[in-house]
Amino acid sequence: MTAPTGHIVAPGPVITHDGSQQVTNAAFGSGEEGSLMGQDRTGSRVAPGDATPGAPRSAGRSGPAAQPYEVRPVGWVESPLKHRAQAPNQGREGAPPAWLAIEPDLAEAIGDLRAGDLVIVLTWLDRARRDELACVPGDNPASPPLGVFSTRSPDRPNPIGLHRAQILAVEGLRILVSELEALDRTPVIDIKPVLDLVAER
Repeated sequence: MTAPTGHIVAPGPVITHDGSQQVTNAAFGSGEEGSLMGQDRTGSRVAPGDATPGAPRSAGRSGPAAQPYEVRPVGWVESPLKHRAQAPNQGREGAPPAWLAIEPDLAEAIGDLRAGDLVIVLTWLDRARRDELACVPGDNPASPPLGVFSTRSPDRPNPIGLHRAQILAVEGLRILVSELEALDRTPVIDIKPVLDLVAER
């Protein structure tokens, strides 16, 4: 499968510091218009903690300094799972292996990944709802609704997927991982090593 090109518009507004909402084509970008979170085009960091001394600091969602953040995909999921109804709630519940197709300019970043490594794959669940604040947990239908920050529901204000998987193969810019419940063409936003082999997931 050829990785998508151009921009992906997040299925909902980008939430800014003051709680306002902006729809932007640069929520996920590639090329010159895409940028890493908090980084300008010259490569210098522009993190909130690097404000000029004496400058007013953001007061959070109600503050005056509204600033959206942008995330550039590092790759894309290639999976037999095409529709949400096909995907299990968690990878360990029967999800199939899937390929991660990494962007060519990031080849160096995956140069030390090997078959057998345990990794945490972070994805942007681009078909999830962003206005969902409470839900019934999928593994406990008898539960009363819980706030989404107490659940692993994909529907949440920032729909970031967290997937523990094992690398099965690395072929150039493609990484085969086990038990990935993310849908085909889901953007991958990061890959990290598992540090706690027992508890981390």
